[in-house]
Amino acid sequence: MIEKLPAEFWQGIAQFNSQEFYACHDTLEALWMEAGEPEKTFYQGILQIAVAFYHLGNRNWRGAVILLGEGINRLGYYRPVYAEISVEDLCGQSVKILKALQQAGQEKVDDFLPLLAGAEVADLRLPKIIKVAKN
Repeated sequence: MIEKLPAEFWQGIAQFNSQEFYACHDTLEALWMEAGEPEKTFYQGILQIAVAFYHLGNRNWRGAVILLGEGINRLGYYRPVYAEISVEDLCGQSVKILKALQQAGQEKVDDFLPLLAGAEVADLRLPKIIKVAKN
């Protein structure tokens, strides 16, 4: 059973949802470095997805694709819900973006930049990390 997560975790989630991906990375990295399992890998998966979107904003297609894949894979163990977070929703939305990026290729990375401004691109939106009620 997971213990209560620290306030810094929820700060990192708020940063993610506000598209402050670099700040989210810093916040969650500090927790990740000190955490034990199973939280360590959970933090790392979210952190990697945040960094993927940071890379996307910098037109770094390769970094975005690699880190989305790694983050999604790390979070697989925590599906469908972990620590009151809908991991299924986060991963599902991230997989759709990853597949679209892979299909589009590096030369079309600019086509995805409107996602970072809150726009929809090819029926895609950036994921939000959703807190769900405890069972």
